[in-house]
Amino acid sequence: MERSADTFYREFQVCILEIDYIHMKLHFRTLGEGYPMIVLHGVFGSSDNWQTVGKDFADTYKVYLIDLRNHGKSPHSDVFNYDVMAEDLRELLHDEKLKEAYLIGHSMGGKVAMNFATKYPEKVKKLIVVDIAPKHYPPHHQQIFKGFKSVELNKLRNRKDADDQMASIISNFGIRQFILKNLEREKDGNFKWKLNLKAIEKAAEEIGVGLEKKAANFKGDTLFVAGSKSNYILEKDHELIRSFFPKATILTIEGAGHWVHAEKPKELQTVVSNFII
Repeated sequence: MERSADTFYREFQVCILEIDYIHMKLHFRTLGEGYPMIVLHGVFGSSDNWQTVGKDFADTYKVYLIDLRNHGKSPHSDVFNYDVMAEDLRELLHDEKLKEAYLIGHSMGGKVAMNFATKYPEKVKKLIVVDIAPKHYPPHHQQIFKGFKSVELNKLRNRKDADDQMASIISNFGIRQFILKNLEREKDGNFKWKLNLKAIEKAAEEIGVGLEKKAANFKGDTLFVAGSKSNYILEKDHELIRSFFPKATILTIEGAGHWVHAEKPKELQTVVSNFII
């Protein structure tokens, strides 16, 4: 029986998607020497955001600061979900000949870490999840997307121009500076966004999905760290957390919002160090 043109096209697309994620080589940098510790940033972030905490951990561990797909210096792809991001991470461990590692993930990176740990528990020595729960979060980055789109890249003379343009959309200076870390000047002097904004916006629902009910439990030692000023991990989420991670310890860092590593780096380093010793 002959295949229709639509059927052939769908099969071709599936083939392309499979090739795409199998061959995704993530950009990363390493700090220090010792037992491997892998750090995964959140949405709109990059490995740069974790340098301060990474340097502290580098006194004891070999710290891998990762750029997840569509972020930082890692390749871009239209395929953007937790399944493929977990596979990207598996490939990185394989390439680096790492049998297991401490795994830290913040926000979206925390969900990548959770997905990876439930799929490949033998590769995770201990799991640390920063300010995210395994539940569904509705899309809530609309204002940040508007902030990105408010910047007219072809009219920029410098980074301050971008900040001025974005200020009418996003009043918080700290958030603007976080976003503008994604701005990069090309060799010809023009500016571009390092991240794949189109793919990330298209996958806004995917970024918020919870851990699948069918996902296996991760029975290893797990630490969830919440910011006291953040509403990402609520007390009512604790039962759900322990349904997937029965050995979870849940701690709160006072005075921290969602970006715990930026707002309270020393406190985060202390609680993580105490947990993995």
